[in-house]
Amino acid sequence: MRTIDRVQAYLNERMPHLKVIEFEQDTSTSALAAAALGTEVGQIAKTMLFKAKTGEFFLVVAAGDVRMDTKALRDLVGSKVRMANADEVMEITGFPVGGVCPFDLKMDVPIYLDESLKRYPVVYAAAGTPNSALPITYDELMTITQGKPCNVSILPE
Repeated sequence: MRTIDRVQAYLNERMPHLKVIEFEQDTSTSALAAAALGTEVGQIAKTMLFKAKTGEFFLVVAAGDVRMDTKALRDLVGSKVRMANADEVMEITGFPVGGVCPFDLKMDVPIYLDESLKRYPVVYAAAGTPNSALPITYDELMTITQGKPCNVSILPE
């Protein structure tokens, strides 16, 4: 089963009204996804895997136009953190970089939803491939990920 079909099957069981969009073109970055969708970059929900110095992984989903505040991330998990590399992303999430879906993960990790996403009625998360998007509200994302709210971003000037 294709990854994108697996994500849609997961949605069909939990939130059948949500439908994955598949594109011909690359949507692996916030800018590319926003261009394909005709939206603001901030409406793209980027999903990033981090590794704490303690060895634990966690996901942060944030608006596509923000930067991560490394001090806030450290405070969130209680140790220094780094971005996971591409191999770790695939191993932990089951999805490639540029297509990480924030749910239906290969391994169970804590998921944090940055409040920068709340600026938009609908955001677009990757759906398992670097050419997919899922229109979803912050509340739906909170429900399907069982995530925790956080504020670890720096808004653009």
